[in-house]
Amino acid sequence: MTNRFFFQHYGLTQQDLERYLAAAVSAGGEYADLYFEYLSSTSLMVDESMVKSASQGISAGCGVRVLSDERTGYAYTDDLSPERILHAARTAALIASGPAKEPIVGFREKPARSLYPVTLPSVDAKITAKVELVMRGDAAARAFDPRIKEVRASYADELRNILVIGSDGTFAEDSQPLARMNVSCIAKTDGNSARGSAGGGGRVALDFFFAEKTPEYFAKEAARQAILQLDAREAPAGEMEVVLGPGWPGVLLHEAVGHGLEADFNRKKTSAFAGLIGKRVASEKCTVVDNGTMPWRRGSLNLDDEGQPTQETVLIENGILKGYLSDKLSSRLMGMADTGNGRRESYEHIPMPRMTNTYLLAGNDDPQDIIRSVKRGIYAVNFGGGQVDITNGKFVFSASEAYLIEDGVITAPIKGATLIGNGPDVLTRVSMVGNDLQLDEGVGTCGKDGQAVPVGVGIPTIKVDRLTVGGTAKRDMGGFMQ
Repeated sequence: MTNRFFFQHYGLTQQDLERYLAAAVSAGGEYADLYFEYLSSTSLMVDESMVKSASQGISAGCGVRVLSDERTGYAYTDDLSPERILHAARTAALIASGPAKEPIVGFREKPARSLYPVTLPSVDAKITAKVELVMRGDAAARAFDPRIKEVRASYADELRNILVIGSDGTFAEDSQPLARMNVSCIAKTDGNSARGSAGGGGRVALDFFFAEKTPEYFAKEAARQAILQLDAREAPAGEMEVVLGPGWPGVLLHEAVGHGLEADFNRKKTSAFAGLIGKRVASEKCTVVDNGTMPWRRGSLNLDDEGQPTQETVLIENGILKGYLSDKLSSRLMGMADTGNGRRESYEHIPMPRMTNTYLLAGNDDPQDIIRSVKRGIYAVNFGGGQVDITNGKFVFSASEAYLIEDGVITAPIKGATLIGNGPDVLTRVSMVGNDLQLDEGVGTCGKDGQAVPVGVGIPTIKVDRLTVGGTAKRDMGGFMQ
């Protein structure tokens, strides 16, 4: 077995791993795994042109999971001594107790790949370079317009080393860098204020990514949004045509459709998409994929948190539902392939089916033709967040940047617009799909059952023939965070 991070730093041996897994299945269980994690991280925040907070940290631990039928036993420890790992293994075993299994001997290493080769991870770059980034963002936002009165710029990075060992012979490890920058602004005039935010990142090196997508780029975009909203009209209300811009508006696809296609919800028949494989669930213009193999992307992974290589999974093809996103538990119980979507927030959490980079494939329509086809409607190009009820697919989204479309022309900016609809229904109303697919800049964090993981979203420009627009719902929703 190759000596890598955990073997070098903690003196792990193959015999140790076999002993831990034997303890995990000592009280039964059809499957057991060990998830080792070592995380180093940095975060910085500048407010009022001063560094208001800065932190660096390291955490390490091991989670032990035992599966028996639908029962899951899980225990974890932040002490990587043999005694504490054995204790966690025995605890998980008792939670999922059943007939004892044979000892585990030998592992099969997963083939290695590298979607994010980074010579110097961002977390190892000098702290002064990171401070410079956020200070540049702060200065550029303030210089954009004198009406920008408040600016907050933040930066965060991490390097996550993981090792996954399974009783099925799985042996997989990965080193996962991640970096992200955000700038948010408040613009004010007499009796009026407005907000704007922008940011980006990915599994990238500091000097590589932020040399192209500079702090000034994000700062000016955040300031532009805030200034734009100062003079925006109140949003109209009612049912109307809606055009979604490319890129970040894919958050609506993520929430309204993506979560409903995660296998655990369908196994429990709590999803609006349960039992619909092979059935039409969208317009024939819609093909939706989840792809964890895109280089450098925030939502990408060489392998998931169960040691399974990620893949590109077609969920909806020309409107027909083709499958779900699965992890080991759901694939075993549902008799379906494991799509490599078992993800967890940390060693303290059990894995579950989660999205990676989820997007709608480009179509053949010219985006300008899409706008010209709308008599009266809205053009939504940015969202602050949203929420969805998985059981019925109903969603509410807050548009942070949107415009009126009148007689095929984009006219005045509007504020307070919310989009209200039903996930399984909204894709059936997609009548035009643009040829301009974009993914977001790399800021998405998805929440599910109390766990947050980084993800990517994207769509081309699309036209939804009928969608309810409201102007009074809250602007800040839960579920998906920038």
